[in-house]
Amino acid sequence: MQPARWMHVSRWMVAASLALTLDASHASQPVDRVILVRPSGAVVPANLLRLSIEFAAAVEGPVIRRLALSRADGDQIQQPFLDQELWSPSGKVLTILMHPGRVKSGLKARDEKGPILSEGEDVVLTLDGNSIKHWRIGPSDAMGPVPSAWKISAVRVESKQRLVVTLDAPIEGREADYLAIVDSTDEQVEGRAQLTRGEQIWTFTPKARWQWGPYALVARGTLEDPAGNRLGSHFETSVDSPLGAPVDVVVPFEVR
Repeated sequence: MQPARWMHVSRWMVAASLALTLDASHASQPVDRVILVRPSGAVVPANLLRLSIEFAAAVEGPVIRRLALSRADGDQIQQPFLDQELWSPSGKVLTILMHPGRVKSGLKARDEKGPILSEGEDVVLTLDGNSIKHWRIGPSDAMGPVPSAWKISAVRVESKQRLVVTLDAPIEGREADYLAIVDSTDEQVEGRAQLTRGEQIWTFTPKARWQWGPYALVARGTLEDPAGNRLGSHFETSVDSPLGAPVDVVVPFEVR
C-alpha cells in the first residue's frame, strides 16, 4: 500500500505542476481588452501627433513595444512612436505621441526618415498583432480649433435638455473637460460633458435645469486637436517665434 500511496501523491504533484505551468503560460500572454482608440473617427490628419488607447482594466508592464502601425499592404511603419508612455491615473488610458521630429516639417528626423503618415493612405494600428483601429489619412491640419465656427444648439428653459456643440473639426479625445459652461454670474454650471462622433461633437447635460438668460461656452486655452494645434497657436510654429501664453476663449449664447 505504501508504494501505491506515494504513486498517487506523485501523480497529483505532476498534475499540479502541469496546471501551474499552464496557468503561468496563459498569464504571460497579453489579454488586455481595448475599449476605445482615439482619434475614434475614420479619418485622421497626415500630421497626427497623438493617439490614446482605453483599456477595460489597468494594464501592467510596457505596452508601446506591443504596438505597431502598418499600411494597408501590410508594410509596417518603422519607429512611428516616441518611446514614452503617458498613463492616466487609473492605469487604463494610455496616450502615445507620434515621433514629433517626423511630424513637424523642417526637422532632421523628418528629412532623414520622411513623414510617418501620407495623405490618401490607409493605416492599421495593432496590439500584439491584432487590429484595434483603422484610419484613412486625410490632409494635414495646420489651422487648429476655430471656436467662431462652432455651432451651439438651442435648449429649452426649465429643462435639462442636452446642449450639443458641433465643432469645426475633431479635438483631442481626452479633453472633454477642457470645455465648460458658465452662467451669467461666471459660475461654472455643473453637469456631464462628453465627446462623440469622432470627437467632433461636444455634449453637455446640466445637473440643474436651464434658466432664462445668458450663458457662455468657455474653451480652455490649452485645448488641442489631434495634430497638436492649440487655440490661437499652431504646432508648426517656428522655433524663432515662441508661443504666447494660452488664452481661454469665450463663446456666448442665450437660453430663451
